[in-house]
Amino acid sequence: MKTLAYSLYIILLDQVSKFLVLSTLGFERSKNIIPNLLNFTLVKNKGAAFSLFSNSTNILTLTSILTSLLLITIILKSPPRSFWNLTGLSYLLGGTIGNGIDRFFKGYVLDFFQLVPINFPIFNVADVSINIAIICFIIDIIKTKDKSRIKY
Repeated sequence: MKTLAYSLYIILLDQVSKFLVLSTLGFERSKNIIPNLLNFTLVKNKGAAFSLFSNSTNILTLTSILTSLLLITIILKSPPRSFWNLTGLSYLLGGTIGNGIDRFFKGYVLDFFQLVPINFPIFNVADVSINIAIICFIIDIIKTKDKSRIKY
């Protein structure tokens, strides 16, 4: 249940951040947050990561729903085996549902973090969460591999 609770916090953080940026900034405007590093620029992303599969909202919405259901099933049937696995599953589920909510209710995902010094796609809290999940899974694999090498 910890995993689901942590995921809920991530979903709330994602949705509240999107709401706040939308209500204070609006579309087609940009606000510098950290000079020469970070802007808030709200955009509608009708695709997946890096705007792949643009204008495939129905397929991406269905994928988000199915992935979320699969992750919930995995969490309930097979509890996380380590701290890093629990953390990764929490962030992955939270990020998947966060962007899935946008796709389901709006038909697009709201992205707003813009890294100024590099030409990188604009992203959001859910995207960051999914990337943190990947890092957690890599750490989990490395730690599990290291433990399996220990001989008693």
